Amino acid sequence: MFTKSLQKSRNILLGLCLSVQPFISNAQEVKGLTVHESKDSKPAQLNFRENNLESAPNIVLVLLDDVGYAQMGHMGGQINTPAFDQIADEGLTYSRFHTTALCSPTRAALLTGRNHHEAETGAIMEIGTGNDGYTMMLPKEVGSFARVLQQEGYSTSWFGKNHNVPDWEASITGPFDRWPNDLGFDYFYGFLGGDTDQFHPALVENRSRKEAPATNVDGSRYHLTHDMADKAINYVQSVNAIAPNKPFFVYFSPGATHAPHQAPADYIKKYKGKFDAGWDVYREVAFNNMKQKGIIPADTELTPRPSSLPAWDSLTAEQKKVYANMMEVFAAFTEHTDTQVKRLRDSIEEMGKLDNTIFVYIAGDNGASAEGGVEGLLNEMAFFNGIPEKWEDKVEAVESGRLGSEDYFNHMPAAWAWAVNSPYQWTKQVASHLGGVRNAMTISYPNGIKARGEVRTQFTHVTDIAPTLLEVAGIEMPKEIDGATQKPIDGESLVATFDNENAIEEHTTQYFEILGNLGIYHDGWWAGAMRNVPWTSMSSDAIEITDMEWELYNLNEDFSQAKNLAKENPAKLEYMKYMFFAEAGKANALPIDDRRTERFRSSFRPSLTTGLTAFKYPNGLRIPEGATPFTKFQSYELKANLDGYKKGNQGVLITQGGRFGGFTLRVDKAGYVYYEYCNAVDKYSIKSSIKVPAGTKQIEAKVIMDEKKPYTPATIYLSFDGKKAGNGRIEKTLPNLYSLDETLDIGRDSGTAVTENYSVKNSKYTGILNNVELNLIDTFKISATSK
Repeated sequence: MFTKSLQKSRNILLGLCLSVQPFISNAQEVKGLTVHESKDSKPAQLNFRENNLESAPNIVLVLLDDVGYAQMGHMGGQINTPAFDQIADEGLTYSRFHTTALCSPTRAALLTGRNHHEAETGAIMEIGTGNDGYTMMLPKEVGSFARVLQQEGYSTSWFGKNHNVPDWEASITGPFDRWPNDLGFDYFYGFLGGDTDQFHPALVENRSRKEAPATNVDGSRYHLTHDMADKAINYVQSVNAIAPNKPFFVYFSPGATHAPHQAPADYIKKYKGKFDAGWDVYREVAFNNMKQKGIIPADTELTPRPSSLPAWDSLTAEQKKVYANMMEVFAAFTEHTDTQVKRLRDSIEEMGKLDNTIFVYIAGDNGASAEGGVEGLLNEMAFFNGIPEKWEDKVEAVESGRLGSEDYFNHMPAAWAWAVNSPYQWTKQVASHLGGVRNAMTISYPNGIKARGEVRTQFTHVTDIAPTLLEVAGIEMPKEIDGATQKPIDGESLVATFDNENAIEEHTTQYFEILGNLGIYHDGWWAGAMRNVPWTSMSSDAIEITDMEWELYNLNEDFSQAKNLAKENPAKLEYMKYMFFAEAGKANALPIDDRRTERFRSSFRPSLTTGLTAFKYPNGLRIPEGATPFTKFQSYELKANLDGYKKGNQGVLITQGGRFGGFTLRVDKAGYVYYEYCNAVDKYSIKSSIKVPAGTKQIEAKVIMDEKKPYTPATIYLSFDGKKAGNGRIEKTLPNLYSLDETLDIGRDSGTAVTENYSVKNSKYTGILNNVELNLIDTFKISATSK
């Protein structure tokens, strides 16, 4: 009836138009009255055509993770990196490119063109505080260049690591304005946290959590970096098929080579025995290779090994075997990652789009990571929780040939990180020295860069990328984005250096600050003060930050920071120190907070759980750790509410974290209940003394901590409908976090299994689970007899 009424009204209006037509001298010139389109009307244009972007360059921005200056083959390293090397040969190498020394800050600066504290990202997302500059909440006043490209007509996509969504905003409740889609990306496929298991990633597609398939598109064993390349290639091919004249922007940011160092077995085999000569030799060989290639000046000095790291020749045969295998895995991970970048590059060439594509390849968001400690790690979560690993476990992992597989969340020793940061001092986290902040970068752009295989030596910084790409695209940074007045960009465009190796250095001053390690660059000089050694997990509070010992270097004459001039030129040092605090104050970096692992505790930042002690989670829910209650050194109870247990019902009732840190409450096929726990090193399995009776409505586990302090032991009490069903002990609990990527799951396990006693594949609870209650309680040290 409604449709007929509309049709009748349309016919009346049409008749009226036709009836007046004889009285109009030229009906075709009167818009809105004629039935047919008038000759001078024009259809609306797509915005990329309105903005004349049909010939604008495509953009591919690659950012690797935790990569040293001498890691890539082109940079003198002894690892095969075909994509990085090819892009360098086809374009330019920037030998003095700098990041922030840590991942989230670098990524925020890259996307916005502003200094990391201006982007409120003074550290990684999991250790935010309420101080300005450290909230981890990207302000609307520092919009991303991706949003600008998107508004002008680019197709925009992001594949891989995010680590710029505050962990308390990473659940299904949002808010989502700091998620990739709201930062200017049409499509996102990757993960939100600091790292993820390459074989069992915590995947997110746009705003939805996904589970990884068993295989890659080509049928090979699933690996996240391979999957990312598959998705990115499909994306650019799809854009090209639908709108061949529409430019695209691809941001490809693998979690590699951040821990866990996991790679396909055939890649690991390629490097067997390649690093038996050790880290001292690797570092020297890379240093000499860089000189021969002209990447570093001929008079550059190789800085010495820190006294806290052992010489390779001082190690036992067993230590050499373990550490060499850890480097083999790391090298395999590097090559495998770079190979996926080459697949993406080659797919663009096959489409005939490479000449008009600017390819920016940044090898690392900071220097190589020393967070593996002196001995390396089988499980990175041990570092974040300050728990030492057992040496015999490392030996067993190497002898079994399983290192680099899904069984481990491994990380190489700190000395290897120092080696691949040749020729510089120190590593990731150390913003006071070049080993933490100087990374290799190459740019190719056949239509826009005439030079091939040349080196550029101007001081450049990660904030320079945004203005560079906008200038190449012919787009200005707007004064306002989505209604928010924008802060000025801190970076400088590099376009002037493309075809002029002697172009004036535009970026003349830059401060650095990460976790209390401080640095300042100005007109060729560098001053820095180091507070925290990266291969320990604790903060140094021996002296006040204002009383730290500073070093001074003339980088115009000392490329590698080998000659400390602090005593020779105290006046210059004082000037540089003054400049640091002035620049840091201007950029929201003050006051400086040097705390490290203890800031992982959620009490330091906003939390969805603040003030709450009782939680009821429905079956099927998945929650990132930042949106869960803090249960470390905190007693709590779990109550799984069933619709009557039936014989044979089995599966996970609730789990948080997984193989590398976490807990689970589950029922096995025989009807026994288990509370299982992993503290990153040791695993505990507490089994009920009786089977679950048929008809049981509630399965309960009470986790009673001995004390309210980190690492406290705990006693576990199991019960069915209020009746005792067993108990057991956990001798050491985690103090800070279970995982950077795995979730709290209800009714199944979506990540990795906490112990080897059950399979994730068959973890879904087969009965009817209504919900699981998690209640925080203040009780401590309940004895088994008094329960």
